[in-house]
Amino acid sequence: MRFPLFVDAVSRRSGLPPDLAAIVARAVLQTVVERMTGLSTDPTGYLPAEFGNASAPQGPEDFLRRVGQRAGVDQQVAGAGAAAVFATLREAVTVDEFREMVSRLPTTADGTVDPLAGPDEVGP
Repeated sequence: MRFPLFVDAVSRRSGLPPDLAAIVARAVLQTVVERMTGLSTDPTGYLPAEFGNASAPQGPEDFLRRVGQRAGVDQQVAGAGAAAVFATLREAVTVDEFREMVSRLPTTADGTVDPLAGPDEVGP
């Protein structure tokens, strides 16, 4: 799936206009890159190459705050966009690629992936 099709899917899922969905999707993906540990390659093929590792956001609220700041949107729009991006990624990449990406994200104390996926969102 090419990025314009990815953005169209994010737009449909989130209800955001395509231009805003593209901005939010890039902000989400950049913030995901910050969260990933041991990133040497992009397991999904959607993370823009120019994104470098900065200080990683801590927790779901900080994740959405950073997405909102990057995209210039409020936390509600950031949340809707982030949920749509993760749902689209789950369909756009293989199960193994998605699990690889998720495995590189930090987990919370109860073992769930932070920032957005709960135990029912990510398989073993």
